[in-house]
Amino acid sequence: MRFPSRSAAESRRAASALGAAIDAVLADAGGPLVVALIGPLGAGKTEWVRGLAEGLGVDPALVASPTFVIASEYPGRRRLAHVDLYRIGSEAELEAAGFLDLLVPGTVVAVEWADRFPASLPADRIEVRITRPAQGGPEAREIELRATGEQAWKAIGRWTVEGRQASGASVQRGEAGRSS
Repeated sequence: MRFPSRSAAESRRAASALGAAIDAVLADAGGPLVVALIGPLGAGKTEWVRGLAEGLGVDPALVASPTFVIASEYPGRRRLAHVDLYRIGSEAELEAAGFLDLLVPGTVVAVEWADRFPASLPADRIEVRITRPAQGGPEAREIELRATGEQAWKAIGRWTVEGRQASGASVQRGEAGRSS
């Protein structure tokens, strides 16, 4: 699914709606579910996590970029872990930092710079790619969501069924490690 966002607030609303859909799916399935965020510096990955937090019943004001702490956990209606792979040097370092310990039932794990170590992520995940279009102003973004597994597909499907995606967006279903 690909859609434009004209502002950080619009991106945050979309992420909040996705968070609510993920929450509903995990209530049925149990989780965990990874949201893999991909985009350049300043693309809006942390702002997306703030919206996701809101939709999960976590106070979005608690969310800060975890670049220097690697991972932060936030309590709420649904537990949210926020991980930043920017400073991680290897898959072994990621594992030593306790990444696998975050993947417990009922938890949503938002991973910034997920494209650095995609093989370390669960196959069932939602990939969120955020880019800046050439036109549209300084806050404009192009957002692409992709489901790579059954739970991820259910969450995005629930989000689209409830009419919370941008008009004209189309859903893509893919497999982990493969473009659709």
